[in-house]
Amino acid sequence: MMPYYIQTKSQDPYQTEVFKPSMSTDLSVPLSQATFLKSAATLKQCPADLGAEVAFCGRSNAGKSSALNFLTDQKKLARTSKTPGRTQLINFFSLSEALRLVDLPGYGYAKVPPKMKEEWQRNLDDYLRGRESLRGLIQVMDIRHPLREFDKLMLEWCESAGLPVHILLTKADKLKRGPQQSTLLTVRRSVGSGVSVQTFSATHGIGKVELTRQINLWMAT
Repeated sequence: MMPYYIQTKSQDPYQTEVFKPSMSTDLSVPLSQATFLKSAATLKQCPADLGAEVAFCGRSNAGKSSALNFLTDQKKLARTSKTPGRTQLINFFSLSEALRLVDLPGYGYAKVPPKMKEEWQRNLDDYLRGRESLRGLIQVMDIRHPLREFDKLMLEWCESAGLPVHILLTKADKLKRGPQQSTLLTVRRSVGSGVSVQTFSATHGIGKVELTRQINLWMAT
């Protein structure tokens, strides 16, 4: 298996090191065992609100599906599409009897009727407000275009609701090291200390362990 790269807290926060999958990481959530559970159009159609779940959200084409597939070591767990806004349902993936990952509809929809856009937004709002088992939100942003208007609105809503957020700056491989660091610092300063931020690349294996540890932390609470 090819190694991938992680950020380490013991060194410069931007320093990377080669991480081999055979190395121990003390990761307890069985992410590689993720299986599709069900899709839901409304809160009432969601699985029983028990246990713990972590949801992924983000603009269309920010790399949300690719992040889920890389995180779980599966190529087709979450569907990827070149058409923005294709994912219209809330998709649940089971990790165990009590643990789940959730793929939320992409926001910033393109080329969809206004009525459909309003319905998606209403369902997303209902889920975020009414889901007791939701432990935290992974907010996916393209590192080249972070903190767009709806990203900021989502962060403001989560802050008011007391919902923890971890920002995933995806497609980090598209920038050189200097611009990666600059964007990471800018986003961290913009969101403040209450939101954690990291760089990530599904294609180049950057940030998987850091993301997995954050999910473990939330799942354990």
